[in-house]
Amino acid sequence: MRESAAERHERLLGLVRDRGSARVSDLAALLGVSPVTARRDVELLAGEGRLDRIHGSVSWPGRRPAAAPGAGSVADGGHGPVIGLLAPSSTYYFAEVIRGAHEAAARAGSRLILRISDYRPEEDPVRTEGLLAAGAEGLLIAPGWRAPGDPAAHGEWITGLPVPAVLLERRAAPGSALDGMDRVASDHGHGALLAVRHLRDLGHGAPLLVARSDSPTALAVRSGYTDALGALGLRAPGPVIDSVPAEQRPEEFEAAVRALHEAVVSGTASAALVHNDVDAIQMVQRLAELGVRVPDDLALIAYDDEVAALADIPLTAVAPPKREVGREATRLLVERLAGGPGDADEPRRHLALLPRLRVRDSCGARRAGDAGGGTGTHTRRVADGISS
Repeated sequence: MRESAAERHERLLGLVRDRGSARVSDLAALLGVSPVTARRDVELLAGEGRLDRIHGSVSWPGRRPAAAPGAGSVADGGHGPVIGLLAPSSTYYFAEVIRGAHEAAARAGSRLILRISDYRPEEDPVRTEGLLAAGAEGLLIAPGWRAPGDPAAHGEWITGLPVPAVLLERRAAPGSALDGMDRVASDHGHGALLAVRHLRDLGHGAPLLVARSDSPTALAVRSGYTDALGALGLRAPGPVIDSVPAEQRPEEFEAAVRALHEAVVSGTASAALVHNDVDAIQMVQRLAELGVRVPDDLALIAYDDEVAALADIPLTAVAPPKREVGREATRLLVERLAGGPGDADEPRRHLALLPRLRVRDSCGARRAGDAGGGTGTHTRRVADGISS
């Protein structure tokens, strides 16, 4: 009978557990599979936090491979503290956050270990226990919250952690126990303000907001949009249009597209802010099929800037400082871990990093600039948080 992938993964884990560490090429030979298959298995298991991967080798969590004489301590973890990172995902938005944390840990001579919750907040405590069991001396915590009530329902355990912790890309309710923790997060309210103000300055009224509601970022964008309208003295042209993943809920996604289409053809709105990039790209394509063109009929700004530049019409996008969030949170945690007995008296910190607006084609700004007699080339513009 042919061995299943799950059975092969268990054999691989057993080999690494028995040896402490092993080269991926050696594992391929021991398992009787190709090096490509072994690397794919290792990447999957490392992404799940079940193995640690370092430079062509893997090790059992909490057991570092011996360093060769003269080997660089920064790349391999050095002699600094072991830092555990709990993230809801290792792809899309959080891939950059994790990358930034890894870079800062390496510079500090620390080793970063990872657990992924897959946006299941009820599993966050167990995943964190795994990080502690693997030797984490400090923790970066990005809970897998989705709904507004998740921090209250799935957050209290964080305040009882036995090691220093920094809340990562998450905010807590004012006055809650979590609000007294160190945290580093993007200021999505500022990001929404950048988008609304830019569209206003291009001559549009208040844009419509098309947004998801299934993550803390989505909820912060919604709140920031309302605040931005108030700060700029604008009135929303209509209610927020609820967006959903097109692949998972196609009928609801189509309803969102139709609502935006109707707002444009009726003259209700000439601009929109869309969270997130993937939804924005798919909406632009579907709107074109319905006869609404971006940016001719609709100026559009996406929120996240993960894949916005890759659209047929490159999308202007708000770019949260994801990698910098990972870096700054790691630096803060390393500083806490290096503090002496008096560090407990130091004030906790709430660090908010400002997003940027990257101007491309979808809002019509470049076309307007070219009409003024320019050379027709795309120019770089950096002012008041706007760059392209």
